[in-house]
Amino acid sequence: MDITSLIAKYDRAVPRYTSYPTAPHFSAAVDGGVYAGWLKALPEDAALSLYLHVPFCASLCRFCACHTTVVNRPEPLEVYGVSLMAEIDLIASAIGGPRTVRHIHWGGGTPMQLPADTVLAVMRRLRERFDVSPEAEIAVEIDPRTLDADAVGALAEMGTNRVSLGVQDFDPRVQQAINRHQSLEMTEACAARLRAAGIDAINLDLIYGLPHQTTAGVIDTAVQALGLRPKRAAVFGYAHVPWMKKHQSLIPEDILPDAAERFSQRQAIENVFLAHGYTSIGLDHFALPDDPLSQAASASRLRRNFQGYTTDAAPVLLGLGASSIGALPQGYAQNLAGVPAWRDAVREGVAPIARGVALTEADRLRRAVIEQVMCHFTVNPFEIAASHGADPSGLADAEPALRSLQDDGLVTRDGDRITVTAAGRPFVRAVAAAFDAYLARGVARHSVAV
Repeated sequence: MDITSLIAKYDRAVPRYTSYPTAPHFSAAVDGGVYAGWLKALPEDAALSLYLHVPFCASLCRFCACHTTVVNRPEPLEVYGVSLMAEIDLIASAIGGPRTVRHIHWGGGTPMQLPADTVLAVMRRLRERFDVSPEAEIAVEIDPRTLDADAVGALAEMGTNRVSLGVQDFDPRVQQAINRHQSLEMTEACAARLRAAGIDAINLDLIYGLPHQTTAGVIDTAVQALGLRPKRAAVFGYAHVPWMKKHQSLIPEDILPDAAERFSQRQAIENVFLAHGYTSIGLDHFALPDDPLSQAASASRLRRNFQGYTTDAAPVLLGLGASSIGALPQGYAQNLAGVPAWRDAVREGVAPIARGVALTEADRLRRAVIEQVMCHFTVNPFEIAASHGADPSGLADAEPALRSLQDDGLVTRDGDRITVTAAGRPFVRAVAAAFDAYLARGVARHSVAV
């Protein structure tokens, strides 16, 4: 089948599979009481990861699908920091006793929109209530347009050892369409300040499929981005979901690239990074060969969570802050998305959970299969079923989709092993979807696969 036909058949709306079941299938059946019980039941030796969500930005990018809002006064930011520390106390007390933390990720929004002294106070509280490992990865998402000297100093003082710089695209016409004006020179200056502060592990975020983007244009952006000497790059396809994020309606659909052009842009960016010595990681990440992400991929230790591809193997991810999602052995739980409601719940001493899902054994089996597909492009469902003590016939509903994928050259079969072909890698979300028992229920809308 030619690429045009493959795109027409498989570039459909499917999840990104940063969890399974995916967030649209969460419900209010998981509330603060359920979550508190899950926390108390955690094994004493369970290592933790922490995700802190800061839902504030200085301006709103039209492409953004994050839970964030524009705030330019310090008072709401300071109050949010106080509430975040109160939630840390609440969750740590529910767990009981300090637990080892191996990863801390600050996301948003723009985490460093918080005042520098507020960020430092929150970080101190984390170290007081948890046993943060000296080798812990402490990663922060950065907007180069707003990072000032105080923020750089705070990043260094809090022990940050990895940052992700939002780049998206350097073409001024694209930037105008998405309301994000950021020159290469501004981004270079940001990277230089971070390196001068001792933070050398710099990741970049790029996006294809944005309004007015062309294949030639994204190649130019990728080449310029390489001049920043990133350790990693994440290259995401723009998810146009105006039914979820109303401000995306400000982007006229007739200036978006079509499916064939999106595919061309994705392949072009990948070719640039591969030609410059980067390793392809999963669907949309690239890393230098000596980066821990590349090493995890080559050793089959790569994992996938709400931040994308990761080296984090901790069995517990605690979400802190409005809208953040946590993953525990028992299931997933998402905090209230509205800041006032989240803050009020914390003040009342209640875990501020809005919804979640308790995992069944079938969910755990399918999640393991899907993660193997997304991370390593190969899976033996029978081996995974055996490791879960499950009957592999429970996955039989995937067979029709797998046969179609095989007929179209996107997967091969060797006995019970399924392997995504080179041609199938851009469509790996469609391969993972073959094992998704929730997708056919049609209760959610997703972005396209490529």
